[in-house]
Amino acid sequence: MVVDWYFDFVSPFSYLQLRRLLAEPKQIELRFHPVLLAALLNHWGQLGPAEIPPKRVFLYRQLVWRARRERLPVRMPQGHPFNSLKLLRLALAADCDARAIEQIFGFVWSDGQLPDDEAAWASLLADPTFAEAGKRVGDPDIKEALRRNTELAIARGVFGVPTAVVNGQVFWGYDSTDMLFDYLRDPKMFDDPEMRRVSTLPVLAARIPARK
Repeated sequence: MVVDWYFDFVSPFSYLQLRRLLAEPKQIELRFHPVLLAALLNHWGQLGPAEIPPKRVFLYRQLVWRARRERLPVRMPQGHPFNSLKLLRLALAADCDARAIEQIFGFVWSDGQLPDDEAAWASLLADPTFAEAGKRVGDPDIKEALRRNTELAIARGVFGVPTAVVNGQVFWGYDSTDMLFDYLRDPKMFDDPEMRRVSTLPVLAARIPARK
């Protein structure tokens, strides 16, 4: 079954979910779609998780806890959020190869490196995986591909990362990984009456935005 996976390297929970997707024994075809999280947030009018100070601290601690629990290497970079454009473009220049995407995630979330560190960036590009891709990061077609990816994601109802889309069904966030796997095992899981009912519930009260 084809799984379209939308991600941004700024997201540590994308890093965690990728490891589970690649380890999933069920036969799935992963199609990788780098997107700019900031553009998704702007479109839907949301704050990013790291833009709410108490949530930011909680999520960083949760990341370390989850990674340790799952025996995955994790090291936060020196600052977060950071500008992930170069990393996203590098993934596209590498034709969204799974190994390249794993390495880029490892660069940030296992090694704790940032693309704005010139020495670290040079070290990443020195890997044979990026022998050709590193030369194309700034190409106009690569920049356009990222913009197009992000617009298509929005059109499909993607509002955050990581997000998996299967048969038009959207599974957002690392916490939805098991839900995604259950759906892959039983695509009819959303067909029961209660699932259909909650999908069309009316809005009974709307929050009024606070005045500045």
